[in-house]
Amino acid sequence: QVQLVESGGGLVQPGGSLTLSCAASGRIFRINTMGWYRQAPGKQRELVATITSDGRTTYTDSVKGRFTISRDNAKNTAYLQVNSLKPEDTAVYYCNANIIRIGQGLRTYDYWGQGTQVTVSS
Repeated sequence: QVQLVESGGGLVQPGGSLTLSCAASGRIFRINTMGWYRQAPGKQRELVATITSDGRTTYTDSVKGRFTISRDNAKNTAYLQVNSLKPEDTAVYYCNANIIRIGQGLRTYDYWGQGTQVTVSS
C-alpha cells in the first residue's frame, strides 16, 4: 500500500513561517501531481497549491507570494514553505498525491495524508 505522512505544523505568531512536509512511502512506481489542501473549522477543504512531477506549480490567489510548494522526487516528498502567516491561514493542512503503484500498470490512485494543524495566533 501507499501512505502519505505530513509533518511540520504548529503554533506560530502572525508574520511567522513554517515548513510543511509530506512524505510518501510504499509500493510507488511514480508520483504525478502532489498538492496541499487546507480546511479551516466550519469551512470546506480548499486547494492551496499543486506541483507536477516536472515542477510546474499553481497557487490559490490568497497564498500567492507567501507560500511556496516544492518537491524532492528522489525522496517522494513534497514541501510547503508558508511565510508571512495570517490568522486566516489557520487550518488543518492536508497533502494529496496522485500515484501510480508498482504492479498496477498505468492506473492512478489518489492518496491523502492525515493532516497537520497550523495555528496562527498571537
